Amino acid sequence: MTNSEQTSVLITGGNKGLGFEAARRLGEQGWTIFLGSRDEGRGRAAADKLTAGGANVVMVPLDVTSDESVSGAVRLVREHTDRLDVLINNAGVPGRGIAPADATADEIHAVYDTNVYGPIRVTHAFLPLLRAADHPRVVMLSSGVGSFSVVTDPEQPSSKFHELAYSSSKAALNMITVRYAQALPDVKFNIATPGEVRNRKFAATDMNNNTGELTVTEGTDSILRLAMLDADGPTGIFVDRLGPITW
Repeated sequence: MTNSEQTSVLITGGNKGLGFEAARRLGEQGWTIFLGSRDEGRGRAAADKLTAGGANVVMVPLDVTSDESVSGAVRLVREHTDRLDVLINNAGVPGRGIAPADATADEIHAVYDTNVYGPIRVTHAFLPLLRAADHPRVVMLSSGVGSFSVVTDPEQPSSKFHELAYSSSKAALNMITVRYAQALPDVKFNIATPGEVRNRKFAATDMNNNTGELTVTEGTDSILRLAMLDADGPTGIFVDRLGPITW
């Protein structure tokens, strides 16, 4: 594991759900938490709650769909540190679950702006700070529905939920992460899904109206595992809380 006393992490979408829980758990281990939140009021409330629990937290106003907001986030983080050990690209939107026959380019674009372009925008902006760290890690938050093996398995519930935006955005994010990992060997790029693919379970969050069978804490197990990789850990892998999953 890493030296937690010297570890910093930026978590996008950190004011609630999986992002907040990852922040809480890493804060308990002494990490410096840069808590990204699109809504500044909710972000400050979340940061105050974590601070009250003893964590070292800096709230970072951050809308991943805005170049200006991301640039401002970089400036703010630089006021506190000259490096960033871990970036967790957690912010995401589910889309409206529109059937393929009814889906429009505008619907797809709205989801991609957060789920695909957002991680690219944030990663590109923070790459200099990441590369200043001893062994930087980037964790992309994906989903089992971004796996071709999952959505083509008739035993998986997602194979019967026919939509275009969310699943394809996560499949795109998976490929983007692999290409980063191949091109940038000095930074570990890995993908986490908060569920259990084998058991067809997912974590309860606002995105699914808290219908998941796994707790939000269980949902962050895969995220923390990748965030806390040693210097000789893997890159370019896709895992859930039980281990590697197929593409």
